Amino acid sequence: MATVEDVRRLAVALPRTEEHLIRDRVKFRVGRIVYLALSRDETTLGFAFPKEERAALVASEPEKFSLPRTSDLRYNWAQAALAALSLPELTELVTDAWRMCVPAKVARAHLGPDPAPPPPPAPTLAELRLSAQVFAAYPGVDRSWLELRGPAAPALDLGDPAGRTALHRWLNTWGCRLPYPREGEPYPLGEGLAAWTESHPLPDTPLPDLTDPEIDTVATAYGELARLPVRCGPRPRSLGPTAAAKALYALRPHTVMPWDAAIATELYGARDGAAFARHLRTGRAWARAALAESGLSADALVADLGRPAVTLAKVLDEHLYVTITRRAAG
Repeated sequence: MATVEDVRRLAVALPRTEEHLIRDRVKFRVGRIVYLALSRDETTLGFAFPKEERAALVASEPEKFSLPRTSDLRYNWAQAALAALSLPELTELVTDAWRMCVPAKVARAHLGPDPAPPPPPAPTLAELRLSAQVFAAYPGVDRSWLELRGPAAPALDLGDPAGRTALHRWLNTWGCRLPYPREGEPYPLGEGLAAWTESHPLPDTPLPDLTDPEIDTVATAYGELARLPVRCGPRPRSLGPTAAAKALYALRPHTVMPWDAAIATELYGARDGAAFARHLRTGRAWARAALAESGLSADALVADLGRPAVTLAKVLDEHLYVTITRRAAG
């Protein structure tokens, strides 16, 4: 059971909070904005709460939560019976009410960054099968991949100039439009790839078996790779997030689930290294779910889905391409 002292202790610990006694009611505010208010008998706690979510809150536990008085319905405000709240509930309620009144940077400085949301729900085998059928129907969908990493293709070694050139050409077949150097011009991408591959040894662990430290290693390598210059001079350009993700897939096809701008933006709202780490964790969870549902090995599963030329990581990427990228393109 929560008490008035619990409310006071939690509120005054939050930055910029001031306690005031206004018309015989204890209120807590940030500047001129009140975010907590006790009733005169101190049995009811009013608190800042999104008004569009208020009806659902009250309906969920009407013995605990209630609407404010009629004159306050226009505000982001709700009420709770203080004695009915547990201490964890009160803590969450007070903190969320305070967050509505302070700048986001103040909340982050005090509480830390928002926790990452859970990964999107894993697609079912039926959904993967449908996406695989759609993707496989695109003309020449596997031609450039088989030329780069097929059974008859040479090993992709970025320490070798031929390997760097092969990767460059493959990325351009997927629309990355990376400039080729003219004769006698410097080749910043080639030089950057050579240095990058020396500095960033990548794990070769299959996607469903990746550990968190391995994911962090790949995400760090991704961030550095995305920043590699591909053109210098008055109009400089870097490799960028999409090409970096595709390059990592080319190097570690069983390990890395690539992405493009539409996928990254819709699922994570960002394309930096932290977002790519979340993407790999999503891929890991999805791969495990697909293997568990099918009861097959990864190679047997992709063959069963009609995509034997690619890996499970790529099948998952193709599902995202069909369901997000193509939809975004109209």
